[in-house]
Amino acid sequence: MAATLAKWGLEWWALLSPMDMTTTSARLGGLLFLAAGLYQLTPLKQACLLVCRSPFDFVVNHWRDGAVGALRMGLSHGLYCLGCCWILMALLFVGGVMNLLWVAVLAAVVLVEKLLPLGVWMARIGGLLLAAYGIGLLAMS
Repeated sequence: MAATLAKWGLEWWALLSPMDMTTTSARLGGLLFLAAGLYQLTPLKQACLLVCRSPFDFVVNHWRDGAVGALRMGLSHGLYCLGCCWILMALLFVGGVMNLLWVAVLAAVVLVEKLLPLGVWMARIGGLLLAAYGIGLLAMS
């Protein structure tokens, strides 16, 4: 729902192309990349990533009985995963919401962060690269 509201707002402000759903503003793109990079370095990102990397541990440590308990567990774990990836998904507005190559690149970044043993470090290195690219875009705009 937040992504839909963001899309509508960006279209209303003429910051999103209706044809391919990419940002029409290099400044907005730079700010999104910079924000994504900085978020990758925060303790909140690292805490969410830690939980998302081990769903089995989450289930064992947060078990709730019954359908309501399962719903609560699912919502709770979903919030951790959202906290882990929300800003990376916001980058879809830069590369194109319907651009399958861009979607695959972002999915690969999430996959590396969550599954590889050095995923936490990859998130930090990726954060530095994203922030640097965002600064570069802002400098050029």
